[in-house]
Amino acid sequence: MAEPLPPTRSRIPGSGLAKGLAVTLRTMTKKTVTAQYPDAQPELPPRTRGVIGLFEENCTVCMLCARECPDWCIYIDSHKETVPPAAPGGRERSRNVLDRFAIDFSLCMYCGICIEVCPFDALFWSPEFEYAETDIHELTHERDKLREWMWTVPAPPALDPAAEEPKEIAAARKTADKLAAEQAARAEAAEAEAAQAKAAETKAAGTKAAQTEAGAAQADPAQADPAQGEPAQADPAQGGQAAAPGEPTAPPGQPTAPPGQPEPPAAPPSGPQEGQS
Repeated sequence: MAEPLPPTRSRIPGSGLAKGLAVTLRTMTKKTVTAQYPDAQPELPPRTRGVIGLFEENCTVCMLCARECPDWCIYIDSHKETVPPAAPGGRERSRNVLDRFAIDFSLCMYCGICIEVCPFDALFWSPEFEYAETDIHELTHERDKLREWMWTVPAPPALDPAAEEPKEIAAARKTADKLAAEQAARAEAAEAEAAQAKAAETKAAGTKAAQTEAGAAQADPAQADPAQGEPAQADPAQGGQAAAPGEPTAPPGQPTAPPGQPEPPAAPPSGPQEGQS
C-alpha cells in the first residue's frame, strides 16, 4: 500500500501578485539614470560580441572559418609561393599567402563559429560596435579594417590560481628548460676543452724547456762529462801558458816553441862524451 503524501503548506492567495508589486514599488522609488550616448560611452561586458578582428600573422589560409560559416559571409583569396630550402641540400616548399580576407557584416549573425573553429587564433571578438553605414554594400570590411579592430580586443581574463597551467605554456617552458640545459652543457664542454688545451700547452712548454737544457749541456762537454776533469791551469814557470788536456808537456828547463813555429832541437845531455878524454 502506498504511503500517504505529506501535507502541502497552504499558500496565501495573491502572494505572488504581492511580490511582483513590491518589486514595482521599489523600482518606482529609484531615480532614473539615462546614459547620454554618444557623449557617454556604455560600459560593455568584457565578452561583448561587437565585431570580429583579424590577426593576419596567424592566418594560414586554411579556409576552415569560411567553410564553417552558416551565412557564407567570409571571403578569402590567396595564392601559393615557393619557399627556398632552409638548409643546403633541402627541398623547396610551397605556402599559402593571404590576398584578401573580408567579412560581410550585413549577413553575419554574430554566432562566433568562425572564431571557435579557427585552429591558429587568427579571429577574435572586439567590443567595437560603431561601424554603421548608410549603404549596405559598405558593410563588407576588408582585412585592413579587421586588423584595426584587432587592437581593440581586450586582454583575456586572468586564470584561476588553482587551475592547471595551460599546455602551450608548459610545452614552451619545457622547451626553454631543455635549451638552457643544452647551452649549459655546451659551456661546460667548452670550459673542459679550454682547460685541456691549457694543460697541453703547459706540458709542451715544459718539454721544450727540458730539451733546451739538454742541448745546452751537450754543447758544453766540461759541464756534461765531469770525468774529463777541469781544464789545465796555467803554469807561471812556463810563461803562463796552459797545456791543453791530452797534449805532452815540455820538460822543465826547456823553452817551448811559440804556436806555428818548429820546436828547437833538444840540447845534448851534459857530461863526458865518447871520444873525449
